[in-house]
Amino acid sequence: MPRNFERISDLAPHVGEELAVSDWFGVTQARIDAFADATDDRQWIHTDTGRALVEAPGGRTIAHGFLTLSLLSPLFASALEVGDTTTSINYGLNRVRFTSPVRSGDRIRARFTLQQYQALDGGAQLTWSVLIERSGESKPVVIAEWLMRRIQ
Repeated sequence: MPRNFERISDLAPHVGEELAVSDWFGVTQARIDAFADATDDRQWIHTDTGRALVEAPGGRTIAHGFLTLSLLSPLFASALEVGDTTTSINYGLNRVRFTSPVRSGDRIRARFTLQQYQALDGGAQLTWSVLIERSGESKPVVIAEWLMRRIQ
């Protein structure tokens, strides 16, 4: 169940705090294949399960780093709700590192720490420090600084 904040301004006092951890999210081969089709990135390491069984570390295909990054939105939605905002806009990323692979069949989740709060007319710009982790592993798979605008 997502952590709920009634108003966007309720986030302001929490700068520097980890505010939520998302639900676990399964990364399936079907999702990897769909992402490969959408982006025309069909390297064998992502899509050829037979070859990956023999040649890839761990014997499974590896999800695109950009696929993992694109899952920030649903991961966030499972972790946090802001009651008085109607729109969430991805405003960009300041830093991104793909620190470990996500393999087909892995489960991931994200930890969201509010790094900066900037009030805007009708909302706020939020800077999140995000750590995406893989089930059963201590090393994160993505470390990112994500900018989001929430509009009332």
